[in-house]
This record gives sequence, C-alpha cells and structure tokens, in this order.
Amino acid sequence: MTDHTLNKLVIIGVGLIGGSFALALRKAGMVKFIVGVGRNKENMQRALNLGVIDKIADDPASAMQDADFVMLSMPVGQTTHIMAKIAPHLESKTILTDVGSTKQNVIAAARSYLLADNLRNFVPGHPIAGAELSGVSAAQADLFSDKHLILTPLAETSAHAINQVVKCWQSCGAQISQMRADEHDKVLAATSHLPHILAFTLMNYLRSSSEKEPDNLLRFAGSGFRDFTRIASSSPEMWRDICLANREALLTQIDAYKNVLTSLQKDLANGDALALEKTFAEAREIRTNWLKDKT
Repeated sequence: MTDHTLNKLVIIGVGLIGGSFALALRKAGMVKFIVGVGRNKENMQRALNLGVIDKIADDPASAMQDADFVMLSMPVGQTTHIMAKIAPHLESKTILTDVGSTKQNVIAAARSYLLADNLRNFVPGHPIAGAELSGVSAAQADLFSDKHLILTPLAETSAHAINQVVKCWQSCGAQISQMRADEHDKVLAATSHLPHILAFTLMNYLRSSSEKEPDNLLRFAGSGFRDFTRIASSSPEMWRDICLANREALLTQIDAYKNVLTSLQKDLANGDALALEKTFAEAREIRTNWLKDKT
C-alpha cells in the first residue's frame, strides 16, 4: 500500500454504505482490488456484476490475507460476532474501521477480541449519510460528498491509522470530525436515532388509530408527511440493532422528548395561543439558522 492507494480493500457488508465507499474510492483512484463479504448471495452477486467489488469471499476470515484496509459495514448487531471471527486472521499492517451508527458498543467489541497491534490500527467511524433504501443497488459514488464523517479513535489508535482512514474518507468527499465515542452516541441519539423512532412510531400510530385501512387515510397525506416519515422506510434490522446498542442514550432522549410534547399538549389544552406561537417560532428559527450554516 502506498500513501495514497490501497492494494486490497475488504468490505464486510456490501450494502448502501459499504458499496458507496467502494464506488467512491474507485472513482478517486484510491483502490486497486476490492473483496466483498456478505450474507446475502444475491446482493453479493449484484455487487460483483455492478463492478462495486472485484471478488466475493466466502467468509471474513479468508478475506483478511494481505488486506491493507478492512471496513465493517454490516448492522451493528453483528459487530461482536464479526470482530471475533476476523480477529485471529487480521494482519498487523491491516487498517480496520467501521461505519456503525453507535460507537461505544463497537469499541467494546474491539477491546474484547482484537490484539494490541490491531487495536492500534482500529479507527471507529460513522458517516452521517444514507438513504431510506438499502442494498448495493442503492450505492452511489457521491453519497458522502460534503457529508459529515465522525471518527472516534481509541487512545491507543496510531496516528498512521487515523491518517490513512482520513485520506480514504477525504477522497470520498466527506467532511471529517473527531469526538469521544460517548459524546458521539449522545449526539446521534438526539439527531438521528430519536427521529427514526418518531417516524416508525407515527406510521404505526396511523395504522392502529385508523378505523378503516390505513391506506384510506394515507391517501390524503401530503408531501410534508412524506418528507417527515421518509426514514420509516429504513432497514428494520439495522434500526433494531442501533436502538438496542444505544439504548441508554436513546431512552434519555425519548423521556426528554415526552416532556416537551407534554408541555405543548398543556398549552394546546389551555388554548394558549401565545405559547403555541412562541414554540413554533423558536423551532422555525432554530431550523432556519441550521440551514444557513449548511449552505
């Protein structure tokens, strides 16, 4: 491996994120050969046919030989199992990273199974990018362009490993930040995990509250409802694992949100027009300022 090119990249979980990472590195000329590992044979064959990967490996262990860079891109619930499976086969030179939406559980799995040399080469990461669709067919080379990428390196992670992972993500067009793993999990519980919970819950609420078929009610829903609930089309397996992995932080956010909703409910019950307008105006201002910062 040169400073700029990976000879062999292994992606475990060639779906939307893993596939997009592969396509972005190919486009940037950052990788020579990509090996894919995955449970779904049809998805893996599709990845090969689409040119996202160059070879399908039968299992993670066999793919580790001569690997410069390994990305874990499967649902976070599989992290411990995969860590245990690849740990005995990881070479001391291999850079290891992940893209999980939770970080403390990933680091715990790494500390349980990785050797010291591999821990020094482990750089946990999380791209703040995605779509409601899953699978390699949804992968796109520009998915990470101008999107945030958070790294949560361990105390013992080497500067070389961090630099190598940073270079790869920069070639994908990502904007890179670093923070502590516990801080990451708290922030994402509020800005990502809670919104997904709300979207899933709203869809189920409409189904359970409708006296007739929910389709009869949903046919009157407009674009605002569609936009708000878009993320309810996300992978149930993936979000099951994320919620359980970040359970404590997410429960805290749910309780806090319930308190805010209860306060609004009281204002509505009291017919307090000024309080309602103030709540809505403050929310609009926060969102307007956020959008200004993104431009």
